[in-house]
Amino acid sequence: MNETDFFRPIEQIVLADDWGTLTKHTFSLKRRDGAWQQQTREAYDRGNGAACLLYNREQGTVLLVKQFRLPAKLNGHQGFLIETPAGLLEGMNPAERMRAELEEETGFSVSKLTLVFDAFMSPGSVTEKLACFVGTYTAKDQISEGGGHPDEGEDIEVLHVPLNEALAMIASGAIADAKTIMLLQYLALNRNTL
Repeated sequence: MNETDFFRPIEQIVLADDWGTLTKHTFSLKRRDGAWQQQTREAYDRGNGAACLLYNREQGTVLLVKQFRLPAKLNGHQGFLIETPAGLLEGMNPAERMRAELEEETGFSVSKLTLVFDAFMSPGSVTEKLACFVGTYTAKDQISEGGGHPDEGEDIEVLHVPLNEALAMIASGAIADAKTIMLLQYLALNRNTL
């Protein structure tokens, strides 16, 4: 199917262009009944990213981070989210970028990462697609304390959480980040194959 068979762009207006770009799009979309409908939507583009959940087989722990997230705070959360390490690609290969983010945020250097899926995180308003990885780690993989870059506003706490406890934290609401929930569920189903 050709894109013009179902989608016709009409107008784009950039509303903001700072950390990312917020654009107002007017377009026509062909409905299932064959009628064309004009719609207006805003889309926020900040680039694609990568996320990774590392598992320590011997300890039965996962490597997570805790950091302040303003949008969560603005939506009634206390603001500090427990998450898998992640970062924007910024033109890099997803696996290379993820290795760099792991070192920067957690202080762990691992060579083998497995891409398990790509996912749109909020496709109703954000263009970002995440490459989601899993891998394993041990104490000998630690090369620094991690914590992120203070000059980028990062103040990241590194957590080693037993997998079963992390899964229980989803049910309790202590873990509320979508990428983290998805990767923890994946690991729960596939930990014997890592």
